[in-house]
Amino acid sequence: MSQTVFADHTVESAPEAARASMRATTKHFGYLPTAVARMAEAPELLEGFLRGNALFEASTLDPVAREVLVLTIATRNRCHLCVAIHTARLAALGVPAELVEALREQRPLADQRLAAVQRFTLEVLADAGAVPDESLEAFLAHGFTRRNALEVVLGIGVYTMSTLANRLTRAPLDPPLAAYAWPEPAAA
Repeated sequence: MSQTVFADHTVESAPEAARASMRATTKHFGYLPTAVARMAEAPELLEGFLRGNALFEASTLDPVAREVLVLTIATRNRCHLCVAIHTARLAALGVPAELVEALREQRPLADQRLAAVQRFTLEVLADAGAVPDESLEAFLAHGFTRRNALEVVLGIGVYTMSTLANRLTRAPLDPPLAAYAWPEPAAA
């Protein structure tokens, strides 16, 4: 299916329950991202993602660790939009390009602490949360806490919601993100 069946809602065309979130998002970004315009079809999903994301952003995981988690989910779930957005966020955080490229290419990270986030995120997904004790211990050994381990679950939930919605709605890359486009790898 090359054409989307999801509307690019404006604040005026969106369901009433989505409008406040759309206005707030427009104010934050300076434009209405197409992903938000399409997610607005289901105001509960849009609100759930935005609230969940705000909670994840307020977690005790540091900003770079959060972005490593998100980019790990985005590449795993093949969401070109989330990869671009979070590549831009990592660049804004001053993260070395080599680390960003490794994440985008789904390679292990050289930074052992951030590699622990990447590995633990993938293990939580692969084991549906039932990670072996050794995996949790390895994560904790890099200075993370039990709280951080549960915050990884929060991040996985929020960004699974986002990546799946973006793929389902076929949300395109907005022009401000063009410099961070991700050439999605061929299907495995």
